[in-house]
Amino acid sequence: MNKESPALPDTIGFALPPGIEDLRLRVRAFVDDHVLPVEADRANWDDHGNIRLDILETLRARARAQGLWSPQAPAARGGMGLSVVARAVMYEEANRSIFGPVCFNCAAPDDGNIDVLSRLATPGQQDEWLQPLIDGKVRSAFAMTEPAPGGGSDPGMIQTRAERVGDGWRITGGKWFITGAAEAAHFILIARTDPTPAETRRHLTAFLFHRDQPGWEIVRRIPIMGPEEHGGHCELRFDGLEIPDRNRLLSVGDGLKVTQIRLGTARLTHCMRWLGLAKRAMGIAQDYIDERTGFGVRLADRESVRLMLGQVAHDIQIGRLLTMHAAWTLDGGGFARKEVSMAKLHVADALHRAADTAMQLCGAKGYSTDLILEWIYRYARQARLVDGASEVHRMVLADTYARERDDFWQWGT
Repeated sequence: MNKESPALPDTIGFALPPGIEDLRLRVRAFVDDHVLPVEADRANWDDHGNIRLDILETLRARARAQGLWSPQAPAARGGMGLSVVARAVMYEEANRSIFGPVCFNCAAPDDGNIDVLSRLATPGQQDEWLQPLIDGKVRSAFAMTEPAPGGGSDPGMIQTRAERVGDGWRITGGKWFITGAAEAAHFILIARTDPTPAETRRHLTAFLFHRDQPGWEIVRRIPIMGPEEHGGHCELRFDGLEIPDRNRLLSVGDGLKVTQIRLGTARLTHCMRWLGLAKRAMGIAQDYIDERTGFGVRLADRESVRLMLGQVAHDIQIGRLLTMHAAWTLDGGGFARKEVSMAKLHVADALHRAADTAMQLCGAKGYSTDLILEWIYRYARQARLVDGASEVHRMVLADTYARERDDFWQWGT
């Protein structure tokens, strides 16, 4: 006699709950009705390939009026208070336009800074440093990466020093590739408070400072292949910046903890947005090949073209599943370190493949600025570098597997 199969629990499934599906449709409609028309007119762009700030403020006011504002922020402070899973749905829809996330106040680096300050800052710090970000009154930056021999993917190498001076700290050193710094008013800074060379995991501390404080400067806005976020990617120099101890985030020595908490979710929100861009690239390609013919055959009817599209569709769907699994793990209180690394690795590659495939299918037009594909293609190349190079995430997965082995494959870990 065959044993009766156990009933499946109600919690297993892939359909979006009604509330999240309604949110997805609202965000999609907003992007279609308000953001894509602005994107289509390059007169609305600034010199760095982003939306002009005066145009942006109009779109932000509309998004806020529709309740589509600061999805990562607590509802008590004017945000939407979304779970990580719900954010994954919203961000994917938002980034069907290259300008979408910033319109909803969920673009990097503000997105990650709002999230970490909401979770770690004291109530007083949140009033001063978080609330203006949620309200859209200021922008922010996360100052961690340094030029050699300082720290990049390896925080143990960080050289920027924070030394005790009375009831505060004096900062000396340098950072670079600090996203958004030229437009930022609020900064989160990671500096070494333990002067010993060896990494002890308690050698770093996180601080908060304002752009108007003396003792630091922007050396340059580093030219990149582009496109750029508002405020670019800047090199900073610290020469005696004084930060009062009340503007320290968590305890002395908790800087690595701050970075891990911030970057875990921030890396995943990149994946959420990149999936939207990948889908957009393929939609543009599909529209083109549906109309374009060659040698008497529509491009869409050629088997070679269909195989290219099928491969990218396969990559995007795997990326969505990896991203959702990582989001679900974070919502359940897990660190999701390996889940986030898996998603980051795969989605970065999927975005680049989608942009490259779409450009190839659209031919010369895809390479031109007549289409948005060249913007997406340039942007996609940085995906394998930002928030940890792909090689670092492979190393994380290899180390985790070596440590956990059989437990590596367990459900819900």
